[in-house]
Amino acid sequence: MSTMLAEGDDLSGAEKVFTFFRDALLNGTLKPGERLLGERELSLRLSVSRPLLREALRSLAMLGFLDIRHGKGAYVRQADINVLSDFFTFSLAQQPDILDDVMQARIAIECQAIRLACERATESDLKRIGSKLTRLMDTLHDPIQGGAADFAFHQAIVEAGHSEALTTLYGAIGELLRRSHVQRRQVTVSEPGIVDYLVEAHREVFLSIVDRNPDAADRKLRDHFAIGDEFRRRSLISAFARRPQT
Repeated sequence: MSTMLAEGDDLSGAEKVFTFFRDALLNGTLKPGERLLGERELSLRLSVSRPLLREALRSLAMLGFLDIRHGKGAYVRQADINVLSDFFTFSLAQQPDILDDVMQARIAIECQAIRLACERATESDLKRIGSKLTRLMDTLHDPIQGGAADFAFHQAIVEAGHSEALTTLYGAIGELLRRSHVQRRQVTVSEPGIVDYLVEAHREVFLSIVDRNPDAADRKLRDHFAIGDEFRRRSLISAFARRPQT
């Protein structure tokens, strides 16, 4: 983020501004809705020029972390997860074969979240996950809607874990995961047995949460990931095997 605040010789000064802002949030001296120090006082405290400070604060405002009110000062804003998601998407999308790496992050997040969901999920959470499962089963033959429904089912499980950190991390890679779900559905839609697998795998994952059994839930989810990868592998093999010889 520092490189977004300033360039060239001003970088060290911009880092001072960012570090001050980050540390103030972490130690609780600044909270959403509170006003930052005045421009003159803040520039003196951080030993940075006022023009550099203004640019840094404007950059933080563009990222959604500050609300700059003309004549009133800069106020801390509640961070918008969509900004973080866009940042992750833009950064990770530039890397080759990133979806495979993102899937590993997904597994780590979901497997911990589902264990928490077994302990913390409310009746409302269970109903929401169940409704996502119903939607998933209603869209089995539509890769786009089905992929989106699949993602929504897994997202509801993460949210049922009631861990703000896990939910935030999952949301940050959410768009990449949603695209991954759709792409996988497009690849496997014609694979024999895929429909029965999708129904049974997701149903078992859901029931393990309802049973409040974290070990079983973790195991069912990992099995789901492994078997899903196997279906994708077989679909790719079949697709290339059907190509005419040239």
